[in-house]
Amino acid sequence: MRTRRLHAVPAAPAAQPRPESTADEPLWRHLLGARLRRLRTDRGQTLTETAQRAGISPQYLSEIERGIKEPSSEMIAAVAGALGVTLLDLTVAVARELSGLRTTAEHQLVWNVPRVLAMAA
Repeated sequence: MRTRRLHAVPAAPAAQPRPESTADEPLWRHLLGARLRRLRTDRGQTLTETAQRAGISPQYLSEIERGIKEPSSEMIAAVAGALGVTLLDLTVAVARELSGLRTTAEHQLVWNVPRVLAMAA
C-alpha cells in the first residue's frame, strides 16, 4: 500500500491596504442610498409608502438609504420602480455623482501639490 504525503497549504496572503487615492472615495452603496433618499423625499413619499411599493420592509429601505446594506440589483430595481425611475437612470445618476466627486478630488489634489511642495521646502 502506498503512503500519501500531505503537504501544508500556504495561508492566503494578507489583504493589502487600499491605495491612498481611493481611501476617501465614497462607497457606491452610500451614494446610491443618498440618491434614493433624495428621490423619495423630493416626491414627498414616506419610507413606508416607498417600501410598500417596492415590496420590501421600511427598515430595509432605511438601511439601503443610509448605506448600511448592499442591495441586490433586483432590490435596487424594485425601489427605483417604486420611485418612478428606471434602473438605468438611477445607475447613471449615481455614476455621474461618483465621477464628479473623483474629478473634484483630483482637481483639489492638483491644486494642492504646489502648496504641499512649498511647505516641504
